[in-house]
Amino acid sequence: MKIVDETNPIPKYLQISTWLTELVQTGRYKAGEKLPSEVELSQTCGVNRNTLRQAIAELTAAGLLRKEKGTGTFVSAPSPSGVKHKLERISSFKDMLGQSSIKAKTKVISKRVENADDHVASALFLGSSKKVIVVERIRAGNGTPYIYEESYLPADMFDGILELNLTGSMYDLISERFNIVLARSKQTISAVNTIPKIAKILKVPVNSAAIFAESLTFDSKSMPIELLYSYYRGDKTTLEIELGRYYSKPNGLNIKAE
Repeated sequence: MKIVDETNPIPKYLQISTWLTELVQTGRYKAGEKLPSEVELSQTCGVNRNTLRQAIAELTAAGLLRKEKGTGTFVSAPSPSGVKHKLERISSFKDMLGQSSIKAKTKVISKRVENADDHVASALFLGSSKKVIVVERIRAGNGTPYIYEESYLPADMFDGILELNLTGSMYDLISERFNIVLARSKQTISAVNTIPKIAKILKVPVNSAAIFAESLTFDSKSMPIELLYSYYRGDKTTLEIELGRYYSKPNGLNIKAE
């Protein structure tokens, strides 16, 4: 089997980094073990050393490998498990981790009140008062950043929230402290490449694959109470969607055997 498929539109260095990641995850190379030399790996993959170095740089930035000058490239640690986001109900980062052994940690990198831009103001029905609370957080597991979040809340609904501990579940805080029922959420999900700001926060190379979700959450009276922008690392996130029964249309396609 070829490691690099010339006909595959995925860049060669990403194909190699995927292959190297699998070698570590399957235990072929364990934490602390040295990888073959760059010359050997480039010959094995059928690429030049610059392409091979780009793949190694990708995994070094992700924390899977480490380079030691004059010695070589080593596995720094087993690749951290990813998160599974089940798109069946409103859920928090804690819910995504479930019963896994991943130790969750949330870091607040910014919290403030500002004037909302037009999109945020329209989504939250802010009217003439465009004041919005903004909370930017990093959701990490075992020291690896998984998600970067920007949460937008109507300022008049959440007075005093910036003085509270915002390192836990925002949904628990909204439900318990402000007595708001989180009734439903509308999510728009797209595949994106990380811009420099997001790449730096998630500790991945610029233009790495990521998942962007825009979530608008409503209370029991169908009032929007939070607009959330979430950037998930593409290499650490799985989306699970449960679909209902398929119903064929009475006047649907009729396939006739010849």
